[in-house]
Amino acid sequence: MTDRLIGERYQLASILGQGGMGQVWTAYDRRLDRRVAVKLLRPDKVAGPGTVAEELRRRFVRECRVTAQVDHPGLVTVHDAGNDGDELFLVMGHVDGSNLADHLVEHSPYPWQWAVAVTAQLCSVLSAVHAVPIVHRDLKPRNIMVRPDGTVLVLDLGVASVMDTDTTRLTNTGTPIGSPAYMAPEQAMGGAVGPYTDLYALGVLLYELLSGNVPFAGSTALGVLHRHLYEPPAPVRRVRPEIPHALEAVLLHLLAKDPQDRPASAQAVYESLAPLLPRQGGAPSGPLDPTRPFLRPQAPWPDRATAALQPPPQPPAAPRPDIPGAVDEARKLLDQGQLTQAVDILGGILPAAAAEHGEHSPVVRSLRKQYAATLMDDGQYRRALPELRWLAEQFPAGDTQSLRFRYDAAQCLEQLGEPAAALAEYRSLLPLFENHYANPDPGLPLEVRRRIAHLLLSMGDRASAHDTLVRLLFDADRLHGPAHPLPSEIRRTLQWLGQVR
Repeated sequence: MTDRLIGERYQLASILGQGGMGQVWTAYDRRLDRRVAVKLLRPDKVAGPGTVAEELRRRFVRECRVTAQVDHPGLVTVHDAGNDGDELFLVMGHVDGSNLADHLVEHSPYPWQWAVAVTAQLCSVLSAVHAVPIVHRDLKPRNIMVRPDGTVLVLDLGVASVMDTDTTRLTNTGTPIGSPAYMAPEQAMGGAVGPYTDLYALGVLLYELLSGNVPFAGSTALGVLHRHLYEPPAPVRRVRPEIPHALEAVLLHLLAKDPQDRPASAQAVYESLAPLLPRQGGAPSGPLDPTRPFLRPQAPWPDRATAALQPPPQPPAAPRPDIPGAVDEARKLLDQGQLTQAVDILGGILPAAAAEHGEHSPVVRSLRKQYAATLMDDGQYRRALPELRWLAEQFPAGDTQSLRFRYDAAQCLEQLGEPAAALAEYRSLLPLFENHYANPDPGLPLEVRRRIAHLLLSMGDRASAHDTLVRLLFDADRLHGPAHPLPSEIRRTLQWLGQVR
């Protein structure tokens, strides 16, 4: 976590990457307490001759505006834009998933059906982008994410340019915009670019997914560009004979040297791929499966529950992490109501604390206790549940602290919509809480009984719920008096039950 605050609202946390136009950071929106991504125009790129600096500023402002114009689920959401001193910033949604470059490495050889699904989704995005009209001009795997539900998201229109009279000036600032491995011949020659330029890059990307390598590689950028201009790509079916002939035909059409010989539009490419897409109703083959949107359109994220058990990725830890400093920072954030940041700090420091002090040390136990409590306060019950269960096991059975952690875990089960599991846990805890030696709080057993009654109601067992509430009302009146909120609530529930029974 840094002390840098952008726009008096976004606190920079860790750098995600940097390129020719600027840096991208993970950050926290302090107003809405959520993770975001912030892109900054790098000061060292702005510094220099006045005309160059102004041109870079105009390009960055244009990026903010044109990105916000395109409404498509395959593009990252733009939340905010502005300037902070001499720097310009763009605030975007924080994206879960894996970038396509890493996804390809993790699943080599990449199933050709996945390659078709990725390319088809990118065609949908490009159709929306080209309609503005915008040319992306830097389509490549590291600018693309595969989300947990299998949808593909284009992260950066960072070098996009509106196709108007400014196009030539925007490209003549020194070096060509784009990545040589994915650069169309006309782009490499400094000529006019258009939607057909993005389609060539899409072809390079499809070739890489199918073969594991880009079609044209070399030791220098000039060598790569020369091959784009003059060499044909090696046939992919030579190394992957299972690839359909129709898919190879689409690929070669995209990689045509002359823009006039490429498909007419991204929509035309989609229509060519449509017969090769998986049919609706099949089963996805694994996590982050890009065929999922076609097999089960609009289905909930299947692995969101599993992913929620893990803390978000953290930057590499320092050799000697400042654990007390991190805890102090988390406490300050909690005092300010910044729960999301506090959760990330506590979850990120736990592995280092366990390595330094031991997994079952008092330090780690204290950290996990604060981490679990903060997760519950933040409504992240699925992530809090395993922490609470771990904490409960650190004490003897029947110990007051163990019982309280089990009670909190039961509340998590209740919030997660698992009434049977929550009911079983409350019932097992009740006789232990009713033993005043294990529980000094006489009101807690009544609260457990109230929760049991409401869970019985939620499961449709009104008779058992009624009997539980009648006995609970007698004890609550005796302990608190009839004017207390608990007996009053029980009477209202019993009155309602009497009307619906």
